[in-house]
Amino acid sequence: MRLHGKLAIALAAGWLASAAMAQDSAATLWRGGTIITMDGETPQTVQAVVARDGKIVFAGAEAAARRAAGKAAKTRDLKGATLLPGFVDAHSHFSMLMQVETGIDLDAGDQPPATIPALLGLIRQGIKAKGLEGQDWIVAWNYKDTPLAEKRHVTRDDLDAAFPGRKVVLIHFTGHGLVASSAALAAAGVADDAPNPPGGLLMRDAKGRVNGVAFEAALYPFYKALPRPTPAQMLAALDGTQLSYASKGFTHAQDGATQIPELTFLLSQPARERMKLDLAILPSFGGLDSLLTMPNLAVGQYQRHTKVQGIKFVLDGSPQARTAYFTRDYANGSPEGHHPWHGEPLVKQEEFDRLAKLVHDRGWQLFVHANGDAAIDMAIKGFDRLGIKAADNRRPVVIHSQFQRRDHLPAYARIGVGPAYFSNHTYYFADIHRTNFPGEVVDFISPFRAAMKSGLYPSNHSDAPVTRLDPFVQLWSSMARASVTGKISGADQRLSAYEGLQMLTTGPAWQVFEENRKGRIKAGLLADFVVLDRNPLTTPVDGIRKIRVLETVKEGKTIWSR
Repeated sequence: MRLHGKLAIALAAGWLASAAMAQDSAATLWRGGTIITMDGETPQTVQAVVARDGKIVFAGAEAAARRAAGKAAKTRDLKGATLLPGFVDAHSHFSMLMQVETGIDLDAGDQPPATIPALLGLIRQGIKAKGLEGQDWIVAWNYKDTPLAEKRHVTRDDLDAAFPGRKVVLIHFTGHGLVASSAALAAAGVADDAPNPPGGLLMRDAKGRVNGVAFEAALYPFYKALPRPTPAQMLAALDGTQLSYASKGFTHAQDGATQIPELTFLLSQPARERMKLDLAILPSFGGLDSLLTMPNLAVGQYQRHTKVQGIKFVLDGSPQARTAYFTRDYANGSPEGHHPWHGEPLVKQEEFDRLAKLVHDRGWQLFVHANGDAAIDMAIKGFDRLGIKAADNRRPVVIHSQFQRRDHLPAYARIGVGPAYFSNHTYYFADIHRTNFPGEVVDFISPFRAAMKSGLYPSNHSDAPVTRLDPFVQLWSSMARASVTGKISGADQRLSAYEGLQMLTTGPAWQVFEENRKGRIKAGLLADFVVLDRNPLTTPVDGIRKIRVLETVKEGKTIWSR
């Protein structure tokens, strides 16, 4: 993947200047293992790296590294392990993972509950484990309906029978839906005969009564009604969530679609002082009126380790929940089974254009969630109406870009879009997609190789908690593109291990204008490293998911160690 190396000469000059001051502070010398720099189109390794004051000051031969480090340097022997740049999270939901920390996590991995009684039993276990017996609200995350033998959603009736009188909400694993008990429906002000809101869906029982299952814009009343964690709970969740990212080798995290209360917390002084990772925040466009009037909102600028990167728009829903917006119909119909159904946009084109212009005119970066091809059409049309060209270097990011058509790629190249792909779909959801769409459509989801050939700078993400926060599952799925049942989706879009690592380092760094700050091991860049127990470039594809992080280093300091 080509990078904009505009600062290469400046970085070299910076190294010469820092070398002249080499003895002013102690350095750390890393050596004794495989050091993959991720600097260039093909794999490059060096014998040693020297870090000082949070930055890399030398990368190259060990003898020269020792001279650069000075006699007072601390030597870190990798003992055969592999050193890479710290992973850069292209898209996940940091604050949502914080909320998972304060609630019940129903994520049972690859073998989730197979029946509704089993799922309800897991919730009971979570209530006991979290000490929530006396709580008014019970919020459980990562609810999955597709594995259930009953072949239906949990409903309010199920929750009412299991937890009489309790306000219970199950957040769908996609983040685009939920199930609420009768008490939770009442607390949210959703009546039995409530109509579907624009861009939302309330499912109903045989009598036409709201059955507790809600999707997309219908979620908003519930999110407003949910109790907010205390400041102490939020700070504890912040620590736990950071630990989750660091344990997976991430030195840079993202919070996609941050709501105003979470934004206020993450920008608060206590939260900023506890941040060890770099965190890029994408406030949701739903709070744009408030954001535009915030006097001290510094977009694109770090405050310690935290920055507001840009504004997140959501144009459609989730393809596995059948709420994404397509130009073709879902074979299985709507979430309720109605035909014909190709999904609906969550915001009209004219409204997206209007709001995007407000953001663009401020010089703020645009991030757009678009899964279905019709939603991607909307994003492209909006960018074109703003007159964005690649030469402008505005780098709008289309998150997921999941069901792209081939004709989208030249448009992306013309505009300068960074596609943030989601290869985990080929593992977790491709079998579901094949029940709705032709094989050739599913084969082109997350088309990394086609995007690279078009001159784009893709990235790869987990969308956690939609799928697990695990860079090695991301890497493996981009290389194997195999589903849970072993079905291959788009063998021609498979990546090599090095290309897959680019999607976790240089690609996402470019998308947030930090390619000359992180994502590579090179003099002048941050000393952000991850130490692995084996070399991904020499590990067979089937072994990629078994790779483990040994240590994560942020600006020269260890923030997690096995």
